[in-house]
Amino acid sequence: MVKICGIGAGYVGGPTMAVIALKCPSIEVTVVDISQSRISAWNSDHLPIYEPGLQEVVQKCKGKNLFFSTDVGKHVSEADIIFVAVNTPTKSRGLGAGKAADLTYWESAARVIAEWSKSNKIVIEKSTVPVRTAEAIERILTHNSNGVSFQILSNPEFLSEGTAIEDLLNPDRVLIGGRQTPEGQMAIQTLKGIYAHWVPEDKIITTNLWSSELSKLADNAFLAQRISSINAMSALCEATGAEVSEVSHALSKNSKIGSRFLNASVGFGGSCFQKDILNLVYIAESNGLAEVASYWKQVIQMNDYQKDRFVKRVVSSMFNTISGKKIAVLGFAFKKDTSDTRKTPAIDVCKGLMGDDACLSIYDPKVSEDQILRDLAMDSVEWDHPVHLQRKISPNTMKQVRIVKDAYEATKDAHGICVLTEWDEFKTLDYQRIFDNMQKPAFVFDGRSILNAGKLREIGFIVYSIGKPLDPWLRA
Repeated sequence: MVKICGIGAGYVGGPTMAVIALKCPSIEVTVVDISQSRISAWNSDHLPIYEPGLQEVVQKCKGKNLFFSTDVGKHVSEADIIFVAVNTPTKSRGLGAGKAADLTYWESAARVIAEWSKSNKIVIEKSTVPVRTAEAIERILTHNSNGVSFQILSNPEFLSEGTAIEDLLNPDRVLIGGRQTPEGQMAIQTLKGIYAHWVPEDKIITTNLWSSELSKLADNAFLAQRISSINAMSALCEATGAEVSEVSHALSKNSKIGSRFLNASVGFGGSCFQKDILNLVYIAESNGLAEVASYWKQVIQMNDYQKDRFVKRVVSSMFNTISGKKIAVLGFAFKKDTSDTRKTPAIDVCKGLMGDDACLSIYDPKVSEDQILRDLAMDSVEWDHPVHLQRKISPNTMKQVRIVKDAYEATKDAHGICVLTEWDEFKTLDYQRIFDNMQKPAFVFDGRSILNAGKLREIGFIVYSIGKPLDPWLRA
């Protein structure tokens, strides 16, 4: 039996290994992590992450050919193939701080692999890494190999949280990069054979190592660029009376553009977009490509502008002060159908409102109170580092923020509502009931453009919706 070890039991490693186990019942898959609490959660009925369909996949395979363990050395030693899906956060200090990827956890994983390997291995980069990371990993493994041979492959993930299981089961492509040597090509074919259990051959793309690594960064940069582009248009729409959803629809009918990632919002979030663009900026700068770096910086600057613009709209609309006012925040995850809050726009929006002394009442159907409070206590470079390295929750944060159990409690006696995640349940709330229990005038600031602004105005709300013609109140 072929044995696979997945190092890292997070948003990438857990679901990816679970689907491989599901589709390859003859392969034994073990996910390892140094976090006992995380592994315990995977072994329980309450998984550490929420993803539609994940629970069902794990239940089908767990205890049969899918296992979760903290015994990293044992399973690395026994594995034929090792997927590495550890964090590659942005460096918080030193050379490249604020831009470059911190490869501390990747290097640590490589040294563990070298230490425990007694037989030849295929080591696969599953985390998003800078171009030529494989070269550095090869050096660590080679100089500590004790005669063991390693082949390094790049197999980046292209998952969207909220649809990760569907993305794994029916990928639009699988990318595998390897060395252009006989041994490298054999390793590529081995991994290709695993995916071939359920992925059509024409969807499995093979490249050299460096093209694969760069393709992942480019993929996220291009998607983030589209979001920043439509968000830039949303500001123009509000200024001119145009409707951004109509502009998006017109663009989507151009076959050269298509319809994906053209929804205006309060901004993009998630674990990859900003981190990968900053990494791309650092690589460009390091290679003397100042204009290339400046181009990609603008994508992030537009995203920051969109969040800042939203906060300013809230404050200016509510008589230029929100000090002491209760603001209901509906949604904290960076998108619907996930519990992930990494780089969610809600963090910056909430911090902006708190900076003007607002009192926040936050509701999200999947994000825990502890997670929200920790996110609001962190600075911009802590979010993707281990919990034990993050700062404690400050008493000041506790004073201004309450986490509640439903939208009606969040909005009771509130002066305004900020919709920051596009959860479906927010579309069907009883807004007449909400209006009746709010302070007047009652404001709704729809950062996802998911609500019917016309109906809300009929009820009596003053409404701001990203990229839509401004409410007469807001134009005054």
